[in-house]
Amino acid sequence: MANLKTFSGFPIQNLSSDPVPFAQAKTNDPYGGVWSSGGALNTGRNAGTGTGISTAALSIGGALTTYHAETEQYDGSSWTEVGDLNTARAYFMNPGSGPYTASLVAGGLSSPTRVALTETWNGSSWTETGDLNTARSQGGGASNGTTTATIVFAGGVPAVQTVAETWNGSSWTEVGDVNTARYQLSGAGTSTSALAMGGQIPGPAKTAVTESWNGSSWTEVNDMNTARDSTSGGGASNTSALIFGGDVSGVVANTESWDGSSWTEVNDLSTARSYIQGSGIATDAIASAGNPNPTNTLTEEWTFSGIPPTAPAAGYSDAIVGQMYYNSTSGQFKAIKNGGAPIGSWSAGGNLNTARYAGAGNGTQTASLAISGGGTPSITVNVEQYNGTSWTEVNNVNTGRSEAGGAGTVTAGLFYGGGNPSAVANNESWNGTSWTEVTDLNAAVRYLGGNGTSTAALQVAGSTGADVEQWNGSSWTEVNDINNSRSTLASVGTTTASVAFGGRSPGLDASTELWDGTNWTEVNDLNNARGELGGAGTSTSALAFGGSNGPTAGSFAYTESWDGTSWVEQSDLATARARIKGGGTSSSSALGFGGTTDGGSTQVNGTEEWSGADFQINTLTTS
Repeated sequence: MANLKTFSGFPIQNLSSDPVPFAQAKTNDPYGGVWSSGGALNTGRNAGTGTGISTAALSIGGALTTYHAETEQYDGSSWTEVGDLNTARAYFMNPGSGPYTASLVAGGLSSPTRVALTETWNGSSWTETGDLNTARSQGGGASNGTTTATIVFAGGVPAVQTVAETWNGSSWTEVGDVNTARYQLSGAGTSTSALAMGGQIPGPAKTAVTESWNGSSWTEVNDMNTARDSTSGGGASNTSALIFGGDVSGVVANTESWDGSSWTEVNDLSTARSYIQGSGIATDAIASAGNPNPTNTLTEEWTFSGIPPTAPAAGYSDAIVGQMYYNSTSGQFKAIKNGGAPIGSWSAGGNLNTARYAGAGNGTQTASLAISGGGTPSITVNVEQYNGTSWTEVNNVNTGRSEAGGAGTVTAGLFYGGGNPSAVANNESWNGTSWTEVTDLNAAVRYLGGNGTSTAALQVAGSTGADVEQWNGSSWTEVNDINNSRSTLASVGTTTASVAFGGRSPGLDASTELWDGTNWTEVNDLNNARGELGGAGTSTSALAFGGSNGPTAGSFAYTESWDGTSWVEQSDLATARARIKGGGTSSSSALGFGGTTDGGSTQVNGTEEWSGADFQINTLTTS
């Protein structure tokens, strides 16, 4: 103990669990927004407006069979009726975010003409004040939750408008028009930093157009992902906003988040609807009522969970290189080695010369073979060699096939099984220059998992079921079957220590099994069940990447690392794909190449290189 303490330069700490690097902690518990159920409104209605956030909000006015003046206040769990509007109406100009204690509503429809009425809320009652310059309804608006920093824009009266007006606490002033005339849109931000989002343009047609307001003029920025009208939203400025619900050719539940440059689809509302009484900011919003049910009282709250992006790393168990400690749970002394980047990532490598999927691969991140596989218009016999930067065509295989097994290195490899188009037993050996046909597998098989070297390899499961065969350099021998019969799995390791994972049986399979040279043992499953995935590494340090949920379905970008005991989700591939192949020596160094994004119609030539965490926790021994 004393020697360890002196050697490390750190006191030996007493910890109940191993340290987790901050970046890994964020990956394990990402900061994500979700909608959850809230208390029901007392009066169902739609086309009202709202202000506030999930714990402090107002739901104002609206329409059912008549126009409504009701105002209800939310405390985070239930709605309470408070002072009514002076004039019942709906389809407001829709400003609303920030606290509900000082709010403003303007315009709208009432009996059934468009109005210019403006009312302000002081926390207990509404007061009529200066009218808009132009009576209108169904426009957008933005407010920071005060009665002095509000802007309204666009709308109809009766023609579609581009007019924008700002409120100074007593009167409205016309300012720069929006670029695109529209109505039934949403707004976010304040009178000096706002967004105008979506809506309907003359035609009529839905629009995804987004415009940004800097206090003096509007600029078109990147469109929403889904063109729609009758949405709700909120935001603190033109760099942070949320939009939800709306109408495309029917109500939708889509939610999108704005980061100042682009929109990202995030978790949907639980119930699709339009004309929601909604408001809030990008990280805290509320949605109540709305079409298509005219008596809808449903409330949903948008909040975030996980580790916030602004959280200080010091608040978590950061690992320090050289740190030594005693884990009181496991009863072991441990040390942190290397340090460096706490989580891995994929980066672009050189493209294959011939795009392909479901071929075979072997080797390392800087020295690999891409062998045969499916191509356009048919199976390719091409073989390419990677040097860490680019691919070079080398001698072709004798028999082209897809869904085959690969093993070995760029100087001594093996290529066995596969389909052309039916399952075959062919086996070819590579000496670094050319391919030679050698002894076939005992059974024709495709969709298999394969690993090992040119003189000691495994063929694992596949179209034959649970069968496993072992290669000794001259012939194949049947050995003990895998426990879970499946196809399109991945397998890495050696003939004495392998791990096999994923596949279809016939549904998606997350099974993971370890091979000790004699028997297969079921261990912890993948986090994401999938078939047609790639793999690299060893039985104690592996990577699983890509995959799909069916032979003609879309593809996944999931990446998971294996430490011999369990799988941990890592950063996704840049391009989601199935039937991807690869090579690599561990969960810290791997290569993924080729594949398909759509079940086989489109082949991929892209290569991605995985650089994993340079972070290890080693158990100390006293010997």
